[in-house]
Amino acid sequence: MADIIQLLPDSIANQIAAGEVVQRPASVVKELMENAIDAGADQIKVIVKEAGRTLIQVIDNGSGMSETDARLSFERHATSKIRKAEDLFALRTMGFRGEALASIAAIAQVEMKTRLAVKELGTLLLIEGSEVKKQEQTSFDAGTSISVKNLFYNIPARRNFLKSIPVEMKHIIDEFQRLALAYPNKSFSLIHGDQSIHDLIPGKLSQRIVALFGKNYQQQLAACNEETDLVKITGYIGRPESAKKTRGEQFFFVNNRYIKSNYLNHAVTTAFEGLLPEGSYPFYVLFMEIDPKHIDVNVHPTKTEIKFDDERAVYAVVKASVRQALGAHNLSPAIDFNSDVNVISKLSSSDRQFKETYYNEQFGNSLNRANLENWEKLFDEESPSRLKHDFEQKPSVRYESAVNRQDIAYQAEERTVFQLHDKYVVRAVKGGLMIMDQQAVHERVLYEKFLLHLKGVAGNSQQSLFPQTVELAPADFALVMDAEKEIKALGFQFEIFGKNAVLISGIPADIVGGEKALFEGLIEQFKINQSELSIPLKENLARSLAKRAAIKSGQKLRKEELEALVEGLFACNNPNFSPEGLPTFFIFDVSKIENYFNR
Repeated sequence: MADIIQLLPDSIANQIAAGEVVQRPASVVKELMENAIDAGADQIKVIVKEAGRTLIQVIDNGSGMSETDARLSFERHATSKIRKAEDLFALRTMGFRGEALASIAAIAQVEMKTRLAVKELGTLLLIEGSEVKKQEQTSFDAGTSISVKNLFYNIPARRNFLKSIPVEMKHIIDEFQRLALAYPNKSFSLIHGDQSIHDLIPGKLSQRIVALFGKNYQQQLAACNEETDLVKITGYIGRPESAKKTRGEQFFFVNNRYIKSNYLNHAVTTAFEGLLPEGSYPFYVLFMEIDPKHIDVNVHPTKTEIKFDDERAVYAVVKASVRQALGAHNLSPAIDFNSDVNVISKLSSSDRQFKETYYNEQFGNSLNRANLENWEKLFDEESPSRLKHDFEQKPSVRYESAVNRQDIAYQAEERTVFQLHDKYVVRAVKGGLMIMDQQAVHERVLYEKFLLHLKGVAGNSQQSLFPQTVELAPADFALVMDAEKEIKALGFQFEIFGKNAVLISGIPADIVGGEKALFEGLIEQFKINQSELSIPLKENLARSLAKRAAIKSGQKLRKEELEALVEGLFACNNPNFSPEGLPTFFIFDVSKIENYFNR
């Protein structure tokens, strides 16, 4: 029988290896950014086109490479990090296997320009499918630029498995954010096409978190610090009431390397036990410094999974550090913050006792109120279950957006309800005052309504007298086409109207005016959510439209509108929180009021 085993050609072996290292465009972004960091760069610029399909370029001001090193960097297992096996357990660099560039060059067209600071000329390399097409000297700034063009051009089957542009871009942004968080002392920029997504300047970790995720995070951060002989923990955790219904904002770093660990995530969530709304996930960015000899990072091709030689000890330290931060910092939703995102004011003992008692009573173990029977305990005279029944019998009630000033279709019964500072709805309840955030309440009402539409009960549309054309960026147009069915289920009516444009002929009923502004606002909010959250498309759309169509803080409301808001909240499946996880109401206990009058 003839021999059947043979060695694979290097080009095919590299393509197979690329399947492990390069799963999608985001994998290339990760590997090239890590190389820039290892080269000592403090300015890293990432440019992508079509979510990395046609171009991924990473430019850095790092140490650069000699002509020989530039050529060897594209060979498999060529690395400057390892000389002997023991080095694997003393690693403090991002890359070390010497597979990344070889794998990328096997399935793309790669151009590298690099120059050492001490040299006058640099090196230009052009490689396609592992084959060197050109190598010559060139003028270039000190540092390195690597352009990866037409990813998977020679493996069509792999290219066909790529997702839509919005989805692939989301993965790229995820990788970018992880490295930007790990190195807040470096400047990073991310450009997609002609759109600047991030332009980050060096600063503290707290400032980097705010720059990446938004200014509202500066009021959510509690510092976390714990040090033992085994491991040192630093970073920030989010306040319990800022926890979100979806994962995606949980970051663990070991020696500045982002890792995924369900085991350590369990340590954090256990520390939050009793403080989180049901089904919510806290924000955290936690860094662990540990001697490399106690870990093994060579577990997974993407190096996002590692092993500890004493997992239980690390678990205990993480849990203890989070509990210490929770105990030492203000956790209540109603306290003012100073401007320093690194410092959260301590509670006085009396205020803390009151607020923790309230929080546990209102948001602890009784969050899941699918039926509204528990609401009855709040009121002396009327049953919210009856309110829900009355509400459901009046389908013509209109929840108004900022531009919808039409009259509510029925006259609400006279009840004790008023508006405070054009921001809050106040109502007397059994044992005190119920204070509702009008914007958060309306977002919750609209969110549940839109979710219902997306689950099969299609929303009604109102025809536009004058259909409007909306010109979109190519990435935004692709996003709309990807979610066309779902957007139309919300009540929008539109059709393709030329290149990267749609004609809007109808919008969801009960939302008046501003067809173009509403549609563009929906897409913009969808992108914001997509860059900050990891949530399903339908939930993102429902959240986005609710955010853009809801009554805003500062908008004066009529009595009928106030009543409609209250009854709409009572009819919700989850009335306690807005779609973003913010409390919709607060109970100011009568006993607290009496304390002010020395009773």
